[in-house]
Amino acid sequence: MIDKEFKNELAFNIFKAKYAVNPYETWRERSGAIVDAVCGSVNGTTTPLMAKDDRDYLTKVISEKKFMPGGRYIYYSGRTAKFYNNCYLLKLEEDTREAWSEVTQRAMACLMTGGGIGTDVSIARPSGRPLSRTGGVSSGPIPLLHCINEVGRNVMQGGSRRSAMYGSLNWQHGDADLFLKVKNWDEQKVGVDDLTFSDLKRGDINNPAPLDMTNISLNYDDNFLTAIQSGNLPTTFITNCHQALMHGEPGFSFNFGDKQNETLRNACTEITSEDDSDVCNLGSINLAAIDTIEEFRDVVRVSSKFLVCGTLRADLPYPKVSEVRERNRRLGLGLMGLHEWLLKRGYKYEINEELTKWLEVYKEESERSANKHCDRFYLQRPKGYRAIAPTGTISILAATTSGIEPIYAVAYKRRYLRDGTRSHYEFVIDATAEGLIQEGGIKPDKIETAADLAADPERRIKMQWELQKYVDHGISSTLNLPAWGSELNNEDKVEGFAKLVAKYAAGLRGLTFYPDGSRGGQPITAVPYEEAHGKRGVVFQDNSEEQCLTGVCGI
Repeated sequence: MIDKEFKNELAFNIFKAKYAVNPYETWRERSGAIVDAVCGSVNGTTTPLMAKDDRDYLTKVISEKKFMPGGRYIYYSGRTAKFYNNCYLLKLEEDTREAWSEVTQRAMACLMTGGGIGTDVSIARPSGRPLSRTGGVSSGPIPLLHCINEVGRNVMQGGSRRSAMYGSLNWQHGDADLFLKVKNWDEQKVGVDDLTFSDLKRGDINNPAPLDMTNISLNYDDNFLTAIQSGNLPTTFITNCHQALMHGEPGFSFNFGDKQNETLRNACTEITSEDDSDVCNLGSINLAAIDTIEEFRDVVRVSSKFLVCGTLRADLPYPKVSEVRERNRRLGLGLMGLHEWLLKRGYKYEINEELTKWLEVYKEESERSANKHCDRFYLQRPKGYRAIAPTGTISILAATTSGIEPIYAVAYKRRYLRDGTRSHYEFVIDATAEGLIQEGGIKPDKIETAADLAADPERRIKMQWELQKYVDHGISSTLNLPAWGSELNNEDKVEGFAKLVAKYAAGLRGLTFYPDGSRGGQPITAVPYEEAHGKRGVVFQDNSEEQCLTGVCGI
């Protein structure tokens, strides 16, 4: 039975299955536990890190889902372990056997805390190069990513979800061409029966395939920016665009100017760094639940302080992460519910004057309040303050649109892992869409969705480009595209698509695309409104071949 604290059955079920400490805990109690564990006296054993008035207000805004800490904060607060951080950023620092071993060990240590990882392997020499110490030849960096991928396959994060992982390589690396097509499973034969990895995946989604646990991107630097500004589109970039249109991967990681060395990303790519063993520290403000810009400023203020407190209270997997955190103290205050906020005010999915004013408050107040709180404790001020995560499950708990994404679908089938072993699913009508349908009298087919915007990718890219002006880390957002081979996505569209991406590249930190049907195992699948309406409230065990295998930031 649905609890009055949640707007729909799915949110209630996910809270009880994944986050509640016991079957009787309420969301209000969980909110208080989060604030006490991160900002309070921790049951009287430590000095409070925030004033009581601020703690009381913070408990209120979390209980009202106006601020949602990252999923690890929600899960671990009040437990013995305090692994509050969603993800960790790793880098191969030397191309030696010892360094390969060490980065693999670091990956396992991070994954076992429940956090995802991202790994940049660009320093590894290309395959086929001579090895002076052993007399052999280099394997190149891709086998290292395969090793880390298999670590992720066999680590159940926090005992409850699959690993979330990311890997990247510089666009001018000697193995970039191999990297671009490493996940073309439909072209890769397996065994003696002339089957491909795609064939095996269709038969059993649990069948291993190259880098199937890992999202991948190429890193683009100032050399790339110089090339496109002179009117040249590098062949590697065009191939990358072709791959993105067909398979969705590799994505694009953009690092220019004073951020050229910030090639490290977390699993969902919103936190950026140049330092191995840096760490995410995430929480998102629910724009849709806040009515005035004055209230928004207050929520930004206490949320920023909360994340500073998290840098003092979170357990970390090994000493180097602590050292890097003390030096960088990166905060990732994000936004979610953006599309609902726009819809409530009658706006289209695009920047406007009112939103710009709110974003200016977001930028100014997050820095002011975080710096003030750091100064209070004589801490190094953060190197970054704002990062927009995809928000995954926490936006479902809040019954709002995720991150900066438009409504994915009016109705959908949502898969999630239950009891750590078997995927289940429920039919869901998007809470925002349902309100518009029931209260606003809008017909389901009149609500603009990500599927609708798939036909106009420039509108999505431009929106991310505008929002990036107010975000000093990255923005994690997946742009839906029509299926490869369709009228709007085919071989004839590659050059135009490459020019479009190049047009906005200088103002972005990254781009990710998802052509419809390009990969199995996606956690959300659009369904007709009528189908979902008749099956709401029922939990189904997923016996299909499309069970979701990958982790999502925020879960």
